[in-house]
Amino acid sequence: MAGSANLNIMMKAARKAARGLIKDFGEVENLQVSAKSAGDFVSRADIAAEELLKEELLGARPSYGWLGEEGGGMDGKDPTRRWIVDPLDGTTNFLHAMPHWAISIALEHKGEIVSAVVYDPAKDEMFYAEKGEGAWLNDNKRLRVSNRHRMIESVFATGVPFAGNRDLPITLQELARLMPTCAGVRRWGSAALDLAYVAAGRYEGYWERGLNAWDLAAGMLIVKEAGGFVQAMNPEDSVLESGSVLASNEPIFDQFSKVIRSA
Repeated sequence: MAGSANLNIMMKAARKAARGLIKDFGEVENLQVSAKSAGDFVSRADIAAEELLKEELLGARPSYGWLGEEGGGMDGKDPTRRWIVDPLDGTTNFLHAMPHWAISIALEHKGEIVSAVVYDPAKDEMFYAEKGEGAWLNDNKRLRVSNRHRMIESVFATGVPFAGNRDLPITLQELARLMPTCAGVRRWGSAALDLAYVAAGRYEGYWERGLNAWDLAAGMLIVKEAGGFVQAMNPEDSVLESGSVLASNEPIFDQFSKVIRSA
């Protein structure tokens, strides 16, 4: 797909930030002997990636606003447009030298996500979408959500809270209700890639709560443009404001959401 100027800026910025992260990722394994030094190193890598993305994106569009995981929010001269960026989604995977993490960039216009990029540097997979233009992978592969109709044949993804997070009990209840009805549940540690995988038909659905706008913004547009459904846990809420998400293909959305919401 020949994307807009903004989409091309986003993809170029993602690839540029990825070069530094890939180099840092190669060093992580050498630091595993010291948890503290590895953690500090990854934190620096995360911050450096966001600074580079901010320089690239705001350098190209200086009037836009900004919302990033590390640097927080900033209003732009153009109040209708804002970059929403996660420079390293899947930090724990990165820290443990597991090659499943991504750069997530979304462009918001008048409160709606209109362009999205989720880039997985370790696998060189660039997922991207623009409103009304479909969702794509790399140069020319059109993305479509899975067409499976039966829950028992479906694979789902979620994030399991850790370290005493208050959402752990409800997540365990949801797992207990869903797992007997489906072919499997995966917990891979990157919300942006979980959503991208729903768009690519690799998962039939994904749900999670306790997320931030930068975790969800790009992935939710990619799912929608691939023909999927995306809602907050409470369907009357905004996904980005609530930090909760249910995403799946159309044939199983009602069944899937009923199981999750009934927990």
